[in-house]
Amino acid sequence: MSQPHLLIVDDHHEIRELLQRFFVQHSYRVTVAKDGKEMKQCLKQAKIDLIVLDLMLPGEDGLTLCRDLRASSNLPIIMLTAMGDEMDKIIGLEMGADDYLAKPFNPRELLARVKAVLRRVNNLSSPVDSVNKYYFAQWAIDVNKRELTDKAGVVVVLSSAEFDLLRVFIDHPQRVLSRDQLLDLSKGRDGGVYDRAIDTLISRLRKKLEVDPKNPELLKTIWGGGYQFTCEVNHA
Repeated sequence: MSQPHLLIVDDHHEIRELLQRFFVQHSYRVTVAKDGKEMKQCLKQAKIDLIVLDLMLPGEDGLTLCRDLRASSNLPIIMLTAMGDEMDKIIGLEMGADDYLAKPFNPRELLARVKAVLRRVNNLSSPVDSVNKYYFAQWAIDVNKRELTDKAGVVVVLSSAEFDLLRVFIDHPQRVLSRDQLLDLSKGRDGGVYDRAIDTLISRLRKKLEVDPKNPELLKTIWGGGYQFTCEVNHA
């Protein structure tokens, strides 16, 4: 199995060097960039498996870069920031980040989160399921390609966390699932994802799936119970 290739984007030279040495010692390939411009060049030149992206960058900030990346790619993103407020976490997740870690942090915790995100991506992209494609409402999802397509066949980009959560709902249609159940079933606890992050991911999925996200028909909130995926799910 090839070494996962990480892209570390941080404007602090010392942090870039420290993380590069640390991850190389743990059998990762590592490329570093100091800002969004260098990040974009790196993405053109190499196949990256996961980005560790600092929020506070010169020029385009991490949130802007994350949002732009998510518009065209499901590449896993872990955001770093000096701000530890829960609202900052929610904003980062709303922009499409898969996980979030506040500075200062122990590199071993970042390593654990990188492993967890990559494990979720690799596990759900492996062709172990005899059913590869599911259909619900006017949507189709290919679990091997990790792609969601609309009725016209246009791919709608999902982050790995969004895909994992949608896959849980597809596997448990019409059941009411609590936040704790959704965290466990999507393996969110592996990456330290907290229960309020589920609400943020639900909001992001609704914006992509629902005709009217403010009045959802597919992903309903069950007060005091959790969430329910109301669709009938068929498979190829």
